[in-house]
Amino acid sequence: MIKRREMILGIPAGFGALLGTNLLSGITQAAEKPAINTVGGPKRIIFFLQNHGFDPLTCIPKGLSESCALDGITLEKPMQALEPYKNRMHIVTGLHGRHTSPGHSAFFGALGAYRGGTGVPPSAATIDYALSQSLPQTILPPLCIGMESLESMKARPTLATLTASGPNQPIFMHCDPNMLYQMLFGSIAEGDIKKHYQARSDVMLEIEYMAKLKLKGLPQSESERYEKYVNGFRDLNGLREKLSKISGQLRKYAPKLDDRYSKPKFETDWHDALLEIGIAALQANLTNVLTIASGCGEYFGSWKGLGVSDTGHGLGHIDQPGNGIWTKIRQYNCEMLVKLMKALEAIPEGTGSMMDNTLIVYSSNNGKEQHTDGSNWPFVLLGNGGGRFKTGQYTHVKERPINDLYTTFLRGVGAPVDRFNLDKNMANLTHSKLGPIEELLA
Repeated sequence: MIKRREMILGIPAGFGALLGTNLLSGITQAAEKPAINTVGGPKRIIFFLQNHGFDPLTCIPKGLSESCALDGITLEKPMQALEPYKNRMHIVTGLHGRHTSPGHSAFFGALGAYRGGTGVPPSAATIDYALSQSLPQTILPPLCIGMESLESMKARPTLATLTASGPNQPIFMHCDPNMLYQMLFGSIAEGDIKKHYQARSDVMLEIEYMAKLKLKGLPQSESERYEKYVNGFRDLNGLREKLSKISGQLRKYAPKLDDRYSKPKFETDWHDALLEIGIAALQANLTNVLTIASGCGEYFGSWKGLGVSDTGHGLGHIDQPGNGIWTKIRQYNCEMLVKLMKALEAIPEGTGSMMDNTLIVYSSNNGKEQHTDGSNWPFVLLGNGGGRFKTGQYTHVKERPINDLYTTFLRGVGAPVDRFNLDKNMANLTHSKLGPIEELLA
């Protein structure tokens, strides 16, 4: 039997986590803000961040010191899964994020390109959310998934460390594939999953009704604040209705449930399941931005399923270049990226495939390494985003902040900005230049 109390207690870590801490973050803007009209350009963007840093020596082919084409050059062993995709790749080094105070992790600062840290709330929208507002509109704001140890994912099924829709408006990432599956695909599921989904939905409708009644009896001074919560429940119930209207689309792309969900042997079982749900959400056009956090934007992590016995903070103290442990982790990441690309290549879109209209951004949440000052922050871009971004290149950018890269992404989707999350004084201090990094744009 599904208990009413369990349903109510589960709501904050349920539908609300798709939207943010205040139940309103993201969905109202996603429904009402029109996308900027552009010819070409990406329809979706994927961010994949690995914790403990991204040493550029693991992604820069040996012997390269200047910008050049990748044709005829062999990728390093950690990146070899991407060898067949070199013509769709752009390796970018030389950027910095010193002003984000990354240390163990920049947390919200990694995608916000502003000062971050443990317990520091977001001071502005992060780039994944900002991009979602200019891409072709979808049902959901950015969908964020986090990968950690099995124990941690079970203990913290939702977590907010990386993505935000505005100041003090974090967006939660999802770490439990069972919970995320139920939220996105529960309306077309069967058995206990469908019963659980329906019971939760019924409770949500009742709470909205009760909240409306309570609102009527409040004094003016309290009613305006309380009304936001009433509207939040209304929006959440509206989300459920929207999902039910595209049941055919959901059935077409819903992942197959298996023992990895209910009986995971290692954390990588859940990592793989979360990736599959993220892919399905993109294929079903539920979201236009997917953010994946391997390590949940923190400084722990576990990959026992890869035969890696080292876990947690200690992993960040291991040098990455030439190291067997980090080679396994990086190869696993690149295999995930390949799986993403192949899944999107399989879906026709326009005159090509979904991948032809996608940009994938692979990096870290704290630059080159753990305990870093952020002076070197490499990125690997995959896909040309509908023809907006150059590929098949290695580019070394000389002393520009990650803000300028994010400005480049926004220009690529047709958003007319010259800077991202930088005022003029900070721009001068960080050596930011007005406008995008032209070498990256096609």
